Amino acid sequence: MSSRFVEMASACRAERPRVALVLGSGLNAISDGWRTISSVPFAELPGLPGTSVVGHRGRLVLHEFSSCRLLVFQGRVHFYEGHDADAVARPITLAQELGVGMVWLTNAAGGIGEAQAPGSLMLLEAHLNTMKKHWWPDVVPSRVYSSEWNGILSESGRSVGVPLTQGIYAGVFGPNYETPAEVRALRVIGADAVGMSTVHEAETAARLGLEVAAISCIANRAAGLSPEPLSHADVLRMVQQAADRLRRVLEHALARI
Repeated sequence: MSSRFVEMASACRAERPRVALVLGSGLNAISDGWRTISSVPFAELPGLPGTSVVGHRGRLVLHEFSSCRLLVFQGRVHFYEGHDADAVARPITLAQELGVGMVWLTNAAGGIGEAQAPGSLMLLEAHLNTMKKHWWPDVVPSRVYSSEWNGILSESGRSVGVPLTQGIYAGVFGPNYETPAEVRALRVIGADAVGMSTVHEAETAARLGLEVAAISCIANRAAGLSPEPLSHADVLRMVQQAADRLRRVLEHALARI
């Protein structure tokens, strides 16, 4: 166990962090202006491998903002990187071990619903988990997200002039983007946005008794809904443009904790 993680764990015992925030693709810089207490690379955290995806710094930072301490995972690991379920969920179990009672997840996603335009923000009211075998016959929306915190985050968005839509997120394995036919199928079963993360983390947090909220940054229209080809570079560029709006929403909500 690294000395930096020991230092962070000691700081968490002295004053328990209230929130764990997972920053998805291209969103690392959201917390850069917040006071840093300690920082540890993923590879030095027990049970968590480093991340290999561009747009994920792979660091856990203990921050303080507006008198609220919080753990910020700058990036995440994914199934498509070759990791198992325990590794993908490790940020959540680690956050609980460090005393957190609430998890906020963020991600980059492709918009399927008409309201999910590129650059917009979508609160998850439920998700569809297609990351399991034989999911298609019995897929149902999983509603693990806190209606109370969705309301608070929506109100924060209105207060800072950043409207948030609400919708259902479909989690898929990746790493390839969905085909137009797959997007049409996801739309039929109720998906408003699609991405390659979040659902396993959210389900793990709910199983551990943590409050959960999640926000998707809509980076593009999903495959077949736009004439433009999809690329990871374009996703990162759009998400980085939306990052300041998301930061304002999160800061307003954190000030209420």
